[in-house]
Amino acid sequence: MAGVASPRRSALTLSFLMGGRQQTLHKDQCATGVYRPTTTPTPVVEEQRARLLPTPGDGDGGRPALQHGVDYINPGQEDQAEVYGYERSKLQTAITWIFIIATAGLLRLLFHWIPELMLKCTHSRCSLTVATKVLIVEYFKKYKRNFVKNIHEIDASKVSFLPRASGNRVCQRLQDLLYFFIDASYEREYHVIQSGTSNGEAEETGGDQPMSDLTVPTTLAVPTQSGSIRDVPSVRMFTCKKIMYIWDAETESFYRLPGLDSGQTTEDLHNCKGFLWGEQTRRRFIYGDNVIKVPIEPIHRLLFLEALNPFYIFQLFSVCLWYSDDYVWYATVIVVTSVVSLISEVYQMHQNQIALSSTIQSSDIVQVVRDSERIETIPSEHLVPGDLMVIPPQGCMMQCDAVLLKGNCIVNESMLTGESVPVTKTSIVDRPDVMYSSKEHSRHTLFCGTQVIQTRFYGGERVVAVVVRTGFLTSKGSLVRSIMYPPPVDFKFQQDSYKFVGVLAGIASIGFIQTVITKAQRGLSASTIALDALDLITIVIPPALPMAMTVGILYALQRLKHHKIFCISPRSINISGVLNCICFDKTGTLTEDGLDMKGVVPVSRTSETEAKLCQMTTPDVLPHDHLLYAMAACHSITIINLQMVGDPLDLKMFESTKWVLDEPGLDDTNKYDMMMPSVVRPSAPDVVISNENVETEPPLEVGILRQFPFSSSLQRMSVITRRLGGQNFDLYCKGSPEMIASLSRQETVPSNFSEELLQYTYQGYRVLALAWRPLKLTYLKAQRINRDEVECDLVFLGLLVMENRLKIETKPVINQLHQANIRTIMVTGDNMLTALSVGRECGLVDPKQQVISIKAYPPHQGIPASLTFHTTTANTPASPVVTTQMNAGVHINFDEEITDKYCFAIEGKSWAVVHAHFPDVLQKLVVRGAVFARMNPDQKQQLVQELQAIGYYVGMCGDGANDCGALKAAHAGISLSEAEASVASPFTSQDPNISCIPILIREGRCALVTSFGIFKYMAAYSLTQFVSIMILYSIDSNLTDLQFLWIDLFLITVFAIFFGRTDSYKGPLAPYSPPAALLSVAPILSILVHLVTVIGFQTFCFFYVQEQPWFEPFNTTTSDEIYAGHENYAVFSVSQFQYIVLALVFSRGPPFRQHFYNNFLLTGSIIIMTAFSVILTIKPPQFIIDHFELVLPPPDNPQAEFFRWQMILLSVFYSALAIFIEYFIIDYLCYRKCKNKLHNVDKSKKKYLAIERDLQQDKTWPPLSPEVDQSGGNTELTLDASRLIKGSKATKKIEANGHANGPVTTVTQFQSSL
Repeated sequence: MAGVASPRRSALTLSFLMGGRQQTLHKDQCATGVYRPTTTPTPVVEEQRARLLPTPGDGDGGRPALQHGVDYINPGQEDQAEVYGYERSKLQTAITWIFIIATAGLLRLLFHWIPELMLKCTHSRCSLTVATKVLIVEYFKKYKRNFVKNIHEIDASKVSFLPRASGNRVCQRLQDLLYFFIDASYEREYHVIQSGTSNGEAEETGGDQPMSDLTVPTTLAVPTQSGSIRDVPSVRMFTCKKIMYIWDAETESFYRLPGLDSGQTTEDLHNCKGFLWGEQTRRRFIYGDNVIKVPIEPIHRLLFLEALNPFYIFQLFSVCLWYSDDYVWYATVIVVTSVVSLISEVYQMHQNQIALSSTIQSSDIVQVVRDSERIETIPSEHLVPGDLMVIPPQGCMMQCDAVLLKGNCIVNESMLTGESVPVTKTSIVDRPDVMYSSKEHSRHTLFCGTQVIQTRFYGGERVVAVVVRTGFLTSKGSLVRSIMYPPPVDFKFQQDSYKFVGVLAGIASIGFIQTVITKAQRGLSASTIALDALDLITIVIPPALPMAMTVGILYALQRLKHHKIFCISPRSINISGVLNCICFDKTGTLTEDGLDMKGVVPVSRTSETEAKLCQMTTPDVLPHDHLLYAMAACHSITIINLQMVGDPLDLKMFESTKWVLDEPGLDDTNKYDMMMPSVVRPSAPDVVISNENVETEPPLEVGILRQFPFSSSLQRMSVITRRLGGQNFDLYCKGSPEMIASLSRQETVPSNFSEELLQYTYQGYRVLALAWRPLKLTYLKAQRINRDEVECDLVFLGLLVMENRLKIETKPVINQLHQANIRTIMVTGDNMLTALSVGRECGLVDPKQQVISIKAYPPHQGIPASLTFHTTTANTPASPVVTTQMNAGVHINFDEEITDKYCFAIEGKSWAVVHAHFPDVLQKLVVRGAVFARMNPDQKQQLVQELQAIGYYVGMCGDGANDCGALKAAHAGISLSEAEASVASPFTSQDPNISCIPILIREGRCALVTSFGIFKYMAAYSLTQFVSIMILYSIDSNLTDLQFLWIDLFLITVFAIFFGRTDSYKGPLAPYSPPAALLSVAPILSILVHLVTVIGFQTFCFFYVQEQPWFEPFNTTTSDEIYAGHENYAVFSVSQFQYIVLALVFSRGPPFRQHFYNNFLLTGSIIIMTAFSVILTIKPPQFIIDHFELVLPPPDNPQAEFFRWQMILLSVFYSALAIFIEYFIIDYLCYRKCKNKLHNVDKSKKKYLAIERDLQQDKTWPPLSPEVDQSGGNTELTLDASRLIKGSKATKKIEANGHANGPVTTVTQFQSSL
């Protein structure tokens, strides 16, 4: 799927990522003629145009702490934001409009760019209780985004069910334009209600319920924060980022509109009986239509808004100035290219919006239950939380989030999770003590955008689900909102580029003032002074700078697409060039997706009280007993289109038994509504339970009556089965060995369980455990019993050993990253020792590196949280585990020989404790952590954010399943999934291996160096031309129009376009990344030194030509018509070569880009331009002389002829000097040599450098104390590591508090992952 969808998505999402001109006008009425109350004009454009402003503090990248006296929405949550109330001030509004008129609308243009500024100028701060508008301030790391929103009031007494008349479209557009001009935060009104059709009486009368028969409600049904419904006559609300916020008069605050998932028990969900049409209508007043609508701007509006972009406004200013100064040629070229660029950009944006809207938006016809009994068919747009939805037997695409109340569903969730394997959804339990949570009960929730493949239930009853979220509140809506409102990329280069433009503006201001003063002293006319002074601004700040800055990104996009890497966030390309830490998921990323069956380890019982694990065997030699039955029945496999589908692990396990799966019914369409058990049986039809009484014994068949699906939080799944002819039911359970052992009766757990488990996991195998228990239940009880009532007191059956192989690309890529000094981290949900084994095998952890496992224990019964360390080496799988808990004490197990190159490994539960209780240890853990196992999705995201907080540029590579949060949080997330979940990641690779990582880094470095080079070149070009103009202004001269055109159009524009075509360097990744900060020493010094050199050479030529005997001074009396002169010739001749040399110098080659001569277009243009410049300097044709208005040195004078060649020799000397400055002084001395020596680690924003230095210098941490006597204490089971690996070192146990304990059991190592 990625092969088709990813490129389109990469194009589709560009318009949203450009930030601010794509918010559509909401239609007056929808296709069904529904209603929204008419209110005052409301915001339309600023929602996407939020400003990003640096904020003080907040250095850790987290959201700011709650402050007293400040109102918030979503306090304490990820999208927490401050909200301030405003009401209109007539006096401020009048004064503001006076200034707008006085400035000829320029102030209004500024308000268009900064809507919150107009809000503050025309409104005054007030309490939210009386506010008519709100200013929402959303913080993200070092930035804040501002949104201006109108507060609406929906009054039930003013509700009308009839659609608003469309009226004259031209008048409506003129009205919109007027409102837009008056209010920077204007948007159209919105709509709500329409009746559905019923398959009862309404169908007989034609379908639609008559409007005249409807009773207008007198109150509105508004959900409270706790999830209950209250009836109110009116409600105040505003909408921000597609989410509605409701006013609570009691708390005097706005709260997010909740769905039915807030504050509801599972019993409350089961008590939902469905709504009558009137009640559903009341709720739709608040929830609106159940649609996820992506805005589609009309082309004329897009064109208008795009033309108001500051870039085009500055170009308009420049063009007007050039036309008034008779600089017609270049101005005309800029006008034509700008118009073509504007129209093509607007058309592409419009097409992208249409394509994305058609991809995202969908609707269907659904059946809902009315008043517990009647079934009615309505459009899916009319669904509201609380509706009872009937899932059709043939399946459907879910249009909302709903919780299953009756029946089972097989669902394809690839759109959300990236997993193409269908999952089984079961009905939720009916208990008053269980609060519904979409995360905890995801196996009972049907998510919007997922495909229900089939439904199953017993009898003739329907499969019913209750709607809990609609529209943008759904999981799909959240995903779309994250695309429409992406977080700002925290990248130094982008920040510095704006600052540097400000510096250029400062330089232009200085030149402006100097020009005005000097020309006024010479008595020039005011119009001449104004034109010359303003012309300096367009020279110092080149209008083509934004276009040139995007060239490198566009070429990088094309090269990434060639490597089957697609990007939906182009601004992330540059930042991928400075990545210095990559986090990898394990399964499906470093290792193959599929598992191979290694074998089964059964339990042998020597007595009733003693059990022991046997040697590994193959499933085909197992006796017909519970272990084989568990392997054959405990899975989630189903049959679709005559093919078995399910989890790859389940499929491998079942296929190894050589049994077959039969599902009832003749085909897939006539069995869905009849809940009959799936049956597993041996492939041989004559197998019976025993060899006795063959004729009377029934054949061996096991029916799967009920399934408790796998839960990552519970780490297990189970099934209730019944053997054909059996008297009782049986429960078979499969899950992590630690979890199954804890649920089993202690006497059934093998005595060598820990030792054998350690042996297999250390070798990198995926190990699962199987258990069983008999159940004495009725059939009805078996269908309704809760899983925690039966998943206990199990009999341990054995271990299932699976092999997970590395992908062939993994090890070379990891080695390549290590050689480039890029840190690699594994973050997985798998077992710790399995992850460690894979880490060592792929080279992520050095085979001889010491790995210290950290275990943390939360506070318990008044005992504070504690932390323990355990060490492993290449020769020792694991040391004994210290289990004593002290008051936040630290216990360490170390080998006798310890180095400062150790790394940490930790599991998810320990991570949670360290994250909450040990902030000082957390940073050290993050700096030295290599393997993070048993991590849930939230913890993966936390790890990425903690790495970012200490200065790492983090990349995340995952397969899309459970990695979406981390992929979105990382600076550059790369999804290997071919499903639509890859839309949550900036990058998607069609090649499902990590070979995309070095490609992305290589292309990111190339794009970043290109962006740096173009920026430096454009800045140097503008300053070089600025120097030429200022020198010539000193004699009231200037460059001629054709000279300007030659420089601006042919030299600069051509080089800027071809500059970025240089490919990335194909050799090994350099062990250092290019500079990320434009305002750092090396780039600034580079520009300054080159600027000084340019000034020196131009000034020398200016004065040197005046010393020549043939020199004729410039006639200032003709300066209004003629600029040509010998001074003009000297300055122009050397400056044109300076532009060419600067392009050559700033087009850097290895180790980040290819040599410039590999860029044939750039090389060819340099050769052609150089040749033409030489001709222009030495002996130009007469028509060139006439058009360029050149005044050459006298042709019949030998000294004058030699002067022309001197200009060439000076340019050659300048070229050599410029190359020496850039490559030796700037790159070699400043960046490579002096940077590390002068770099102050303690003041660096890369906090990890100081932490790493402290870890290397502090030999006392982790703390060690002298060896102590180990003879005391209670003796427990100790693992004999020599049984696993010969030559293991003896470990000595050191405790931080100096007290001795006896040997302790290694079982605790596994219990910590439960």
